Amino acid sequence: MSDYVFVLPSGEKVPVVITARRGVHNITLRPKCFPQRMICITRPWLVSDKCAIKFLESKRLWVLGVFQKTPCKIMLQDGDEIDFLGRKMLLKHCPNLRSNKLSDDASILYVGGSADMFQRRIRDFIKSELLREIKDIMHNVPNEFLPHRIALRDTVSRWGSCSTSGTMSFSWRLAFAPYDVMRYVVMHELAHTKHMNHSPEFWATVRDLYGSGVERAKRWLKQNGASLHRYF
Repeated sequence: MSDYVFVLPSGEKVPVVITARRGVHNITLRPKCFPQRMICITRPWLVSDKCAIKFLESKRLWVLGVFQKTPCKIMLQDGDEIDFLGRKMLLKHCPNLRSNKLSDDASILYVGGSADMFQRRIRDFIKSELLREIKDIMHNVPNEFLPHRIALRDTVSRWGSCSTSGTMSFSWRLAFAPYDVMRYVVMHELAHTKHMNHSPEFWATVRDLYGSGVERAKRWLKQNGASLHRYF
């Protein structure tokens, strides 16, 4: 183990953990973003920490790219305001409540339970709201496009997927995207029920379902998608 830190351009110091193992022939790097940011290095038993760090520095641009795509986590606290599904909501911790409660105008979420459950209860509420919105969107789509099952997942590399078994999965972090961008991902996956590829026919179906603005939504995700992982 090493007390070396990898300093990002922002000044953030990412801890580096070096592990020596017998039977390993090469140095391997593994930048981790969850649940906390760190860099894990595995080196052969006879290779020094100094050589491992030198190898890390030779891969600096690649490592920087990994962390730039995934922002630091923001831990939500009592009194914070968040944006999701196109609306702002103030978070208020109310330990005497046994469950969450919305204000009459839906601008305040009163989060019940102990402090150690604060993050989880907010996350569960956001996921349930996103699932409800996705189902509402699908109500306006012809039945022939509808999946057999909808699932929410916490994926990093993709925002949605459509399996041949009829299950459609979405990243629950789409709740933090602009509403039209989230709706685009839904239509994108619905189009896959007819075209399990990205052919011209597929994109024509996406545009038929979504309407104008497909390229704008795609561009937003490419430029801002990493920011959707800023919480939890």
